[in-house]
Amino acid sequence: MYPPELTAPMAAELTDAGFNQLSTVDAVNEELKKEGTALLVVNSVCGCAAGSARPAAIMASKHSKTPDRLLTVFAGVDGDAVNQARKFMLPYPPSSPSMAVFKDGRLVHFLERHHIEGNNADTISENLKAAFDAFC
Repeated sequence: MYPPELTAPMAAELTDAGFNQLSTVDAVNEELKKEGTALLVVNSVCGCAAGSARPAAIMASKHSKTPDRLLTVFAGVDGDAVNQARKFMLPYPPSSPSMAVFKDGRLVHFLERHHIEGNNADTISENLKAAFDAFC
């Protein structure tokens, strides 16, 4: 587990932009089983989360068409919540950072770390916006 003083600013990047941080198994279950659409960002301390994933998620959240709910869990911080969220992302292997779009409790779009690492925030944001246009 990472110390809170290290991760708090990283978590705040998303929560300050309107993302709801899920820190318990019950919160994950409640949010991901709801009807409607959701973007879930698995946040991370790595450089690609800072340079690409978080900025892309924030840019995409300002698109004309967005999910009903913006959610996040933090790998290495919210261990049980992250593990529960990853069950909803099967058959994809654990990946952080990663981003998942859900519709009516079903995974409909997923970006694994290898889709994020090495790509810039604009490219990732455009990918998310296309998913929002298709599913939201």
